[in-house]
Amino acid sequence: MIGEHVAEKVTTRHLQRCAYLYVRQSTLRQVLENTTSTERQYGLRQRAVALGWGIDQVVVIDEDLGRSGASAEGREGFQRLVADVGMGKAGIVIGLEVSRLARNNADWHRLLEICALSETLILDEDGLYDPCTFNDRLLLGLKGQMSEAELHLLRARLRGGLLTKARRGELIVPLPIGFVYDACGRVMLDPDQGVRDALSHLFAAFERTGSARATVRYFNTEGLTFPSRVQTGPNKGTLVYLALRHHRVLQVLHNPRYAGAFSYGRRRQRRDVDGRIHQSIQPREAWITLIPNAHPGYINWERYERNLTILAESAQAHGTDRRIGPAREGPALLQGLVICGRCGTRMTVRYHTRQGKPVPDYVCQRIGIEDATAICAQLPGQDVDTAIGDLLLNMVTPLALDVSLAVQAELEGRAGEADALRRGYVERARIAAEQARHRYFAVDPENRLVAANLEADWNDALRSLSAAQEDYERRSARDASLGAQDKARILALASNFQALWLDTRTPQQERKRMVRLLIEDVTLLRDHNITVQIRFKGGQTTSFEVPVALPASQARCTPASVIAEIDRLLEHYTDAGVAAELNSAGIVSGTKKPFNALIISRIRTKYQLASRQDRLASRGLVSLEEAATRLGVCTKTVKQWHREGLIEGEVLDERNICLYRIPDHTPSKQKGRRLSDRARQGVALSPSHDRTRNKPDGGQL
Repeated sequence: MIGEHVAEKVTTRHLQRCAYLYVRQSTLRQVLENTTSTERQYGLRQRAVALGWGIDQVVVIDEDLGRSGASAEGREGFQRLVADVGMGKAGIVIGLEVSRLARNNADWHRLLEICALSETLILDEDGLYDPCTFNDRLLLGLKGQMSEAELHLLRARLRGGLLTKARRGELIVPLPIGFVYDACGRVMLDPDQGVRDALSHLFAAFERTGSARATVRYFNTEGLTFPSRVQTGPNKGTLVYLALRHHRVLQVLHNPRYAGAFSYGRRRQRRDVDGRIHQSIQPREAWITLIPNAHPGYINWERYERNLTILAESAQAHGTDRRIGPAREGPALLQGLVICGRCGTRMTVRYHTRQGKPVPDYVCQRIGIEDATAICAQLPGQDVDTAIGDLLLNMVTPLALDVSLAVQAELEGRAGEADALRRGYVERARIAAEQARHRYFAVDPENRLVAANLEADWNDALRSLSAAQEDYERRSARDASLGAQDKARILALASNFQALWLDTRTPQQERKRMVRLLIEDVTLLRDHNITVQIRFKGGQTTSFEVPVALPASQARCTPASVIAEIDRLLEHYTDAGVAAELNSAGIVSGTKKPFNALIISRIRTKYQLASRQDRLASRGLVSLEEAATRLGVCTKTVKQWHREGLIEGEVLDERNICLYRIPDHTPSKQKGRRLSDRARQGVALSPSHDRTRNKPDGGQL
């Protein structure tokens, strides 16, 4: 019976509005199994009628059946209730208990505040409350706190049992691809051989390449796919094969399950202000449980730890420390290994083009970038790389045979693993086609729609089988042909590490991996020369110096010794004659080209060497016109005297222009035979005879 003090709270203003009955169950299982609770909630309509509301005024909100009351998010019915209360449509809100309306104290007090502002009553199984009065509001607040505390206790009990099982390693959790539960709930490897082979191949590829991205590239290059299980939808749990992605490789490598270890607490969930859930990876010391060797795995724990170390080093290669990362494709042999000898910071690689080829420089620029100052150091890397390569050739020769044979065995094993995976693809496609055929023949022929769909599925399966078979045959033929062609070369190189290193067909990335097997780091310091200090894996160190390569502007300059030789030859030869003498001696220019007259002329101008004319003039030789004037004869006579050896002359340039030396006594002018001939015969020449027999001669050398 409703007391008078209860009836006094219900006024005409309340009865003019509707009565809102809120019905909720936390889960769908409760809706299906706890039907009594649902019936009790619907029965509260009679309480509203008893208080004076008509049955048609009772609004039932049951959209939130099967939804948790921990938050208002996702509860459309509760949001509708709050909206109608705020708009003044509700005279009373009815619920079986406070926990039905809200398990969250913040949502509950928000509803109380709105009910107080709109003068809306609240009714539960215990009584009627007016949020406008202090005592009723205090009681409702206590009920909300108790409801939230009850939810906390329930969660704590459930989580306590869950953690207890987790600490024993008995908690049933979803397994990653490659593992299944047996009939007794124990973890075992997936019975599908194709799944196991794909995972084993992934771990082998990562160990070989040292990079998750390189592993993805290898799978894509070889046409290999990776297994996955559908997580949602009607095909949930179905095994499919998809192209391998980078995030999938990281998931597999970071998951300790693949090392046979049970772990719990690797991820922690957090809800932000918008209600969205975020997951964060926790460090190992924050995990709740880690039990090694809890079940079979694909790798051992030591290899799992080594994989994490490689991934960490790869991540640090992109950070401020610039530590060792996986070997890249660039020509820099010491990429990721170089330390600045001045500040101790890891040096980066910068490439520039020289004669169409990339040439590395090792640069210490981190501090300069941070402080907007000049870079700490920049060293040419080509000569350093060459020196390191020569050092390794001298040191690693005794181990060459074992290294090369191991490489050969690895290549053969890699090809065999890939071939086994591709055979598995073909076998799965054949099984799928056979199953499609059985389904097609098992259907009733009269059911044409179903038969047509099954026939289409069979045709698709046959096409997939044909494509898989063709891909397998094509790749197998390619691998076989490569093995036959390269087998003799591999065996020849197996006993000669030097030939393997110097072979132009050896990728630079493979040379980098060889370096990383032997060298821990290299410290470079530039002074007059580049001091190189190498620290090997075993702790031994060695140091040597590499001459600093000249800048391009200086390297192309003509050496001083050649310039001195040119200066000497200019005393006796023209520019063309000097070039011919240098070329005959095998001397080349600073640009490694043969000399010519133009190059000699430019060298004279650049280094301010005296010209041929200045040199002859300093020795007293004059031009043809000046010689004729000073001797009192015509130019033809001077040339004639020069041909007959009466006056000296030297060639000035390539045009055969000569400069002449003025003799102490002027030669006599004689006619008739050449003066040289008559002098040999002892004939005395008189001045008169010379004047009558003199003939002009315009010839010259």
